[in-house]
Amino acid sequence: MGDPLFAHGVDATVVGIVILKAVIVFVILLVGVLFMIWYERKVISWMQNRYGPNRTGPYGLLQSLADGVKVFFKELFVPARADRPVYRLAPYLAVVPAFLAFSIVPVGGIVVIAGHPTRLQLADPPWGILFLLMLSSISVYGVMLAGWSSGSKYPLLGSVRASAQMVSYEAALGLSTATVVLLASSLRTSTIVAHQHGLLHYRGNTIPLPAYNVFRTWVIPAIIFMIAVTAEMNRPPFDLVEAEEEISGGFNVEYSAIGFAFFYLAEYMNVITMSAIIVTLFFGGPDGPRIFGNSVGPFWFVVKLFFFLFAYVWLRATLPRFRYDQLMDLGWKRLIPLALGMLLFVAAVQTTRRWWVLVVAVGLVLAGTGLWRAMAVGRRVSEIEARTGTE
Repeated sequence: MGDPLFAHGVDATVVGIVILKAVIVFVILLVGVLFMIWYERKVISWMQNRYGPNRTGPYGLLQSLADGVKVFFKELFVPARADRPVYRLAPYLAVVPAFLAFSIVPVGGIVVIAGHPTRLQLADPPWGILFLLMLSSISVYGVMLAGWSSGSKYPLLGSVRASAQMVSYEAALGLSTATVVLLASSLRTSTIVAHQHGLLHYRGNTIPLPAYNVFRTWVIPAIIFMIAVTAEMNRPPFDLVEAEEEISGGFNVEYSAIGFAFFYLAEYMNVITMSAIIVTLFFGGPDGPRIFGNSVGPFWFVVKLFFFLFAYVWLRATLPRFRYDQLMDLGWKRLIPLALGMLLFVAAVQTTRRWWVLVVAVGLVLAGTGLWRAMAVGRRVSEIEARTGTE
């Protein structure tokens, strides 16, 4: 079912409710970005035994707002060799997909506003997952065009890295998402969330685990999705697009003032949006136990969202950056075959009752692959030792 708001036609009240939801989502994302910047700086400083922002506002809470105001009043300049129309368009191509992707995230169930039932979700199209994949593909254009239009070699190098990196991890992202779509038999995000309600069942027996897709897909697709999303967002340890030590800050080095602010906004808005997508696809979205007999879906959604926001900050504070060959090797040789294999495995489990035969078969394949890799490494070591001894 779609949004019940449109079940009985469209009138002025319905249009007003849709506009109100759009404004609320936009404001929440903007405030969330300000909070996320402060939160990341505070958590990393805590992990590194520093104070972090502690001057502007209580506990430095207003530091992100002060930085934003400062950026808006800085001088806006355009490089002499830049392609001006494309240079000005690129920041919008980066920030708009980040906002639109959040529009399909269900934050709660159905509520009644002015006598009209509506979902706590901005939009619930029947092709929501396809819309998400489309937006993740469009976001690379903003990065690529920003580097190309700046008229400088360092931004161009960063944008070329970005396009190759995002294309490499797009396939793994799509395959892991297809696993969830296979289980729910729907592209609508509200249906995917509803399909994760309750406890796991197998042959009439109840398993004391929530029926979240992370368990129903055997965990691995959720891990693949999170890794692929991290690479898509250019977050550490996949931040080769903005490698300060190598390419002077990456694709946005020639941007200042509001243009730079839009790229900064898009990066942190993507962190919030993609964390919400992970919660929606694999962890039940707003689904959770009742508190004192009341359904508190938005509360559980925010709790799960904070868990993944902390995970992204934790990754940034602890993991070193990948080399570029490691980045490509992980995407093409590891994640894509593994995501495709898990898609076929989950499909086979859905269509057969003797799933233990599949588990044994997969185990034998993995054991054989590991043995083959071990033998290959052993031969390589022997060749190196023989060559060293000969020399």
